[in-house]
Amino acid sequence: MQRGQESLDAVKVRTLPVQVAAHLTRRIVSGEIEDGRAPSELDISQEFGVSRVVARETLKILASLDIVEVAQGRRVVVRPPAEWDYLSPLLIEWLPTEIVGDLLQELHQMRVLLEPELAAMAAAVVTDESLDRLQAGIDRMAELEADPNAYLEVDHEFHMEICRAADNRILDRIMYSARWLGTASRRITNEAPAALRKATADHTEIYEAIVARDPDRARAAMRKHLANNSALLAEKEKQTRRASRRR
Repeated sequence: MQRGQESLDAVKVRTLPVQVAAHLTRRIVSGEIEDGRAPSELDISQEFGVSRVVARETLKILASLDIVEVAQGRRVVVRPPAEWDYLSPLLIEWLPTEIVGDLLQELHQMRVLLEPELAAMAAAVVTDESLDRLQAGIDRMAELEADPNAYLEVDHEFHMEICRAADNRILDRIMYSARWLGTASRRITNEAPAALRKATADHTEIYEAIVARDPDRARAAMRKHLANNSALLAEKEKQTRRASRRR
């Protein structure tokens, strides 16, 4: 019983710093901290009524996301927003909708730069084992067009399999690191009418180009797929901004 209570206390200590870090991040984003100086460990402890351990863990979380830096003399300063870790699911969860929308557009720009070339690379060197996995992904997507959540996971794995087939470990890790934003992006594009049926058709076209081991065709098919996604993201962004203006 004592061990169980200790485990419960440990969970509380971990979750409370996350809650405080989320609150402080939103305060920073809103511009409430104007001089660039973030609350210190003592400030956090006093304002939120938490222990120094919780306050210290809060600052560690913010520092791990590159939001703050603990300078000499334990002065805590806010880092430039351009340097924050936007690939972290925690930070994405804490940011306002309009900022996340901008990040999804930037993610799409990255995908346009990388994924057509990854598809071309995969077409040139793909193995039979990778082709089997891609085929299984296509078959599964066709079965899941009425289940957006399940489809999303198979969709992500299909694109990662193309990345693995390209046989470049650095590009693989870049794509993997962006998976949280990629999930958020796919949730938006999957909402459109008949989006999943169209996505399956796009994925099939990409797959067939890779099967044919035709890099140019694979590159073009991936570009077409991403262009379709771009249109869906742009339409969603327009809807979000219109709704924001009506509030």
